[in-house]
Amino acid sequence: MSKMPSRIADIMRVSSHREVYEPCDDSFALVDALLADQTNLINHDPKLCMEIGCGSGYVITSLILLLKENLPNVHYIATDTNPIAARVTNETLQAHGVSADVVCTDIASCLEERLAGSVDVMVVNPPYVPTPEYEVGVEGIASAWAGGENGRSVIDRVLPVVDRLLSGKGWFYLVTLTSNYPAEICLVMRKRGYASRIVVQRSTEEENLIILKFWRDKDEESVDKETLSVSFVSQFSRSLSSFMEKQWR
Repeated sequence: MSKMPSRIADIMRVSSHREVYEPCDDSFALVDALLADQTNLINHDPKLCMEIGCGSGYVITSLILLLKENLPNVHYIATDTNPIAARVTNETLQAHGVSADVVCTDIASCLEERLAGSVDVMVVNPPYVPTPEYEVGVEGIASAWAGGENGRSVIDRVLPVVDRLLSGKGWFYLVTLTSNYPAEICLVMRKRGYASRIVVQRSTEEENLIILKFWRDKDEESVDKETLSVSFVSQFSRSLSSFMEKQWR
């Protein structure tokens, strides 16, 4: 195997617009999670990678740059509900000399049938900030962060779509806040047959970010779904505490 590239998107070449969310701590944490998993991603040998909610294009461009030297034939798709974000993502891709199919759609509404069961790697940095429900889905940049009650309105819509799109070997990376109740998100996915782990945890002045990774696991499909809730949430809390302690050492 050739030497792995360490390149990610150059922030100075990421296009911008006042109505598009710029790369910030959450974007950087998600790309750091992909960097941490780079060797595994290359060995995973994905054929189709997808980002839901591509915004500026920083994350999908970074993913392409991380994989392209070792996996030059991967196909990439990025979606965003904001048409300006779709344009900005294309500009960011072009500035880095890479390409992806960029589609303006709500989550993946026009792609679900065609892509069902075929996405090997999915990345999502959803609108996760707790806000009043009326702010969810508004036009412009607010749609990039307004997540409704507990920041879960869009996340809870995304999860079943991801489940439908992922292939049998599919991996799913998701940005969450502690206020999104990530243990509950993991539990929802566990009931759909997914195992999970924390890839990156990062505390900033404003928020506590957790990047989760999910993958299909036949052992999870046989779990007693009626009795696992309390024990699973407790186990997740211990894992998060342990993860945070290691980062502070």
